[in-house]
Amino acid sequence: MLLLFNKPFNVLSQFTDEGQRQTLRAFIDIPGIYPAGRLDYDSEGLLLLTDDGRLQHRIANPRHKLPKTYWVQVEGNIDEAALARLRNGIELNDGLTLPAQARALAAPILWPRHPPIRVRKSVPDSWLELTIAEGRNRQVRRMTAAVGFPTLRLVRVRIGEWELGNLQPGESRLLQTPG
Repeated sequence: MLLLFNKPFNVLSQFTDEGQRQTLRAFIDIPGIYPAGRLDYDSEGLLLLTDDGRLQHRIANPRHKLPKTYWVQVEGNIDEAALARLRNGIELNDGLTLPAQARALAAPILWPRHPPIRVRKSVPDSWLELTIAEGRNRQVRRMTAAVGFPTLRLVRVRIGEWELGNLQPGESRLLQTPG
């Protein structure tokens, strides 16, 4: 089975935590199902969970380079020069990223985030859609910062062929695995 889940902001993408942070356990009660990959605590959106080890490996293993698409709200008005740099790959402290697909995006209609992002009247913000085929630690945030546009909000909307669609935070949809 495959579960598409809209992970809310400030929820760990695991079922247990030694601290007091909220985990997947508050939303999902299906024995034997595990996340196929991660989504940072402070990021939102699509997380896939499965009970199929081969599928989990195909989704999570970086060797498969499964594309992941994010809607990213950044500080400042994203410009074509920054988008071009993202498309060419960015030098981070752990090496050059693979080229990304990047385009400016009109502000999407999304659920409110709790707590809301910090708004500064003197600093504009904008949105971009970024698709990457690797999954380094906090990669999208590091990439946008490297081109001068720090991330304010990060929502994953697609992993490979699976899309978030109209799932609201904390909601899930169960699919049967192919084959």
